[in-house]
Amino acid sequence: MASVEFVTLEVADTAAAERFYASALDMDKYLRLEASDAATSGFRGFTMSLIVSQPADADAVVDAFLKAGATSLKPAKKSLWGYGGVVQAPDGTVWTVASQSKKDSGPASRDIDETVLQLGVEDVAASKHFYVDQGFEVAKSYGRKYVEFATPESPLKLSLYKRRGLAKVAGIDPEGSGSHRIRIGGDAGPFTDPDGFVWVSAK
Repeated sequence: MASVEFVTLEVADTAAAERFYASALDMDKYLRLEASDAATSGFRGFTMSLIVSQPADADAVVDAFLKAGATSLKPAKKSLWGYGGVVQAPDGTVWTVASQSKKDSGPASRDIDETVLQLGVEDVAASKHFYVDQGFEVAKSYGRKYVEFATPESPLKLSLYKRRGLAKVAGIDPEGSGSHRIRIGGDAGPFTDPDGFVWVSAK
């Protein structure tokens, strides 16, 4: 079963990005940074999703991002599916923070239960077949809208969204061009998927 080991965010200023993520996230082990001046504009086609246990935790994580210098795209609030908000890091990466619970059950913390790399793709069915061919196992699939892969040994989960649907969740215009400004490390790489997301070998 294929896995995801890390993501490398390509940023204009690595020192500034290191300070930001050290403050907002304690630079989790799955996150790497690399300098890049590759042209990019608008929505980069992916989001990083942080899953937490309760609304208070979501607020704590969102507040940490904002205090470190992120911009709010969607203020944290209740919804049909739970509670959460969306922020954009100074380097342009979009981070969603969510809890399926709508009620707090304990003191607030910044503990992250799961981290999910969500890729926005043009054809979810075609991309699902592509990733299955690379060794990924499907855990959940909702037609041509959403796919989640089983990666139990990975620090990161992987999911596919219709690009416009993911942009809507993020509260951002779906249009964008140029580099995704991300490289994904895993034991299935190296390869480039149908939407131009570059994978490298984690070994």
